[in-house]
Amino acid sequence: MGPHPAVAAIRLAVRRVLHDVLTDLTDNAGVTPRATANAGPGTAPPMPPAPLVLVACSGGADSMALASALAFEAPKLGIRAGGVTVDHGLQAGSDLRAAEVVNRLTALRLDPVEAVAVTVGRDGGPEAAARDARYAALDAAAERHGAAAVLLGHTRDDQAETVLLGLARGSGIRSLSGMAAVTGAGRYRRPFLQIDRQTARKACMVQSLPVWDDPHNTDPAYTRSRLRHDGLPALEKALGKGVVEALARTAQLSRDDADALDDWAAEADASVRDATGELECAKLYALPPAVRRRVLRRAAISAGSPPGSLFARHVEEVDRLITGWRGQGVINLPGRVEARRQGGRLVIRQG
Repeated sequence: MGPHPAVAAIRLAVRRVLHDVLTDLTDNAGVTPRATANAGPGTAPPMPPAPLVLVACSGGADSMALASALAFEAPKLGIRAGGVTVDHGLQAGSDLRAAEVVNRLTALRLDPVEAVAVTVGRDGGPEAAARDARYAALDAAAERHGAAAVLLGHTRDDQAETVLLGLARGSGIRSLSGMAAVTGAGRYRRPFLQIDRQTARKACMVQSLPVWDDPHNTDPAYTRSRLRHDGLPALEKALGKGVVEALARTAQLSRDDADALDDWAAEADASVRDATGELECAKLYALPPAVRRRVLRRAAISAGSPPGSLFARHVEEVDRLITGWRGQGVINLPGRVEARRQGGRLVIRQG
């Protein structure tokens, strides 16, 4: 008799991602491994170490289900499996919880396993600051252990919440595209974006995996918590079941469209500049608005404007220098970047 359907689903999702990791490693491998170059004549070169894949685990149902699937699938593919839990220090006893997660991952025979304590700042609000600290810790752990990838337990429900948050911000199609399956130049992988949260929890239950429910996930002080416990249920009550699946599907469709428009903007960028590299307003005006705004955003970021602080309203103000020119003055952008129109050229640089 095979595994429970929930367990089978999460294992299949992880197996596919691990195959992708191995394929990427093969495609990026050098022609002559260092071990082969140092081998003497007639000597078989030593086998290179097996690649390492880490799981980021909070101890919650999603990441524990992910850890168990990684522990099961990785050895069959010749992959080493390890784990990292991040102690944000935001709750009393968080260090004890992190130590308990380490014990659980070790019991799954993951190796290496470690807990990393971080200091959460204040920039961007508590949720964003915690996220920034967490990814910085995971980046450092991946570098320290030489990991080929880090698996994250974001589910289809998380994707739906991310789409709704993007919609509320009014930041355009890119914010509606949610989380990508692969980010960080291939480092971060999200196997569960097509798996719902209940499937992950069910997989933990049938495997008798202990899980920890973060009280922040039910704290109404956090926007995502309010959306999860109030917003989405209200939408499903009004519109019927299937809202989460529809939002996740919207994310993928939006991502495909946004990627295509980004590629178009990258190609158009060179065509709207003069010999000195300055942007020409007449050529910018001729571009479709969605492409033109992407060119303007690229230019602002290149000039030093932080991507996370450059919002749609900033780009729209710069766009009016092209489409609604009435002699406006300088547009101030995040990162002390200024945009101004001068003699038919759009100049974007740090002030």
